[in-house]
Amino acid sequence: MSELQSLETAILAAIAAASNEAELEEVRIAALGKKGSVSEKLKTLGSLSPDERREMGPAINGLKTRVTDALAARRQLLQDAALDARLEAERVDVTLPLRPAPAETGRIHPVSQVIDELTAIFADMGFSIAEGPDIETDHLNFTQLNFPPDHPAREMHDTFFLPEKADGERMLLRTHTSPVQIRTMMSQEPPIRVIIPGRTYRCDSDQTHTPMFHQVEGLVIDKGSHIGHLKWVLEEFCKAFFEVDEVRMRFRPSYFPFTEPSMEVDIGCDRSGNEVKIGEGNDWLEILGCGMVHPNVIRNCGLDPDVYQGFAWGMGIDRIAMLKYGMPDLRAFFDADVRWIEHYGFRPLDLPTLFGGLSR
Repeated sequence: MSELQSLETAILAAIAAASNEAELEEVRIAALGKKGSVSEKLKTLGSLSPDERREMGPAINGLKTRVTDALAARRQLLQDAALDARLEAERVDVTLPLRPAPAETGRIHPVSQVIDELTAIFADMGFSIAEGPDIETDHLNFTQLNFPPDHPAREMHDTFFLPEKADGERMLLRTHTSPVQIRTMMSQEPPIRVIIPGRTYRCDSDQTHTPMFHQVEGLVIDKGSHIGHLKWVLEEFCKAFFEVDEVRMRFRPSYFPFTEPSMEVDIGCDRSGNEVKIGEGNDWLEILGCGMVHPNVIRNCGLDPDVYQGFAWGMGIDRIAMLKYGMPDLRAFFDADVRWIEHYGFRPLDLPTLFGGLSR
């Protein structure tokens, strides 16, 4: 057997023995690389006589061609085998059920749901949404709202105050969304008709109180608004929110620095079973506070109380969510328990509308 035949046999055997593409590449470099065995044979052609060159040239080039073809065939075989192995390892059982889409597994928090419900109801009555910062000045949170200097709400045990500034001004986490009423009256010309949902903060924590909670307030300022309009707005809201045809309401005298007269509102309910049923029974449940905007507040905002008057109300969003959807503990709203949100949460695409139903 000639030297070229022996070399070809050895190279083809090495090609056949390569078990992966990395080993096959090593064989290619050893044979056809810059210093490979076949390449070295090609380099010797220049030193041969013309007769020897005519004989050895085709033989060596033929060897190179056969080695190249063998390498390509083996590489394709190894690639096919690797693909078959991958397909076998990554086999998908198409009979398995599909994973639920994010829109199916995600849930809207009850607070967000109730805010959407409130927005849908009051937007239908012609109200717009007003918002303001969570960190407020003492002046906007208390003084402009007719709180006297010695009012208990100004004490540290009831309000989260920030460190006092160099000029003596005190910033605080707002205790109610009422400062937005002031901001609205100072920036808009009447008539004004807004609702103000948002976070509020007070030093309190138990089964029905949390240091941070959600509140919604409503404000109407106009020349002809009166307490009859207030009662109608609240009655229509309660019927729409609790999805009942009729609701009994009771207005009791109360006191708030920013309204005069001030009232607490109770709605008729039934507490005889394990749940509170709105719109039936002989029991009463307090749900909100309201009243006619105090003339001092109107005057503080640069409006003439002899020309403009209005009414306002406020209620806890978390509280009415508990009441409507039967949640026993307010603290669970903020525990980030996946099981709780899966039970009480709402499907993302079920947006509340008055014509389609608020809660579905």
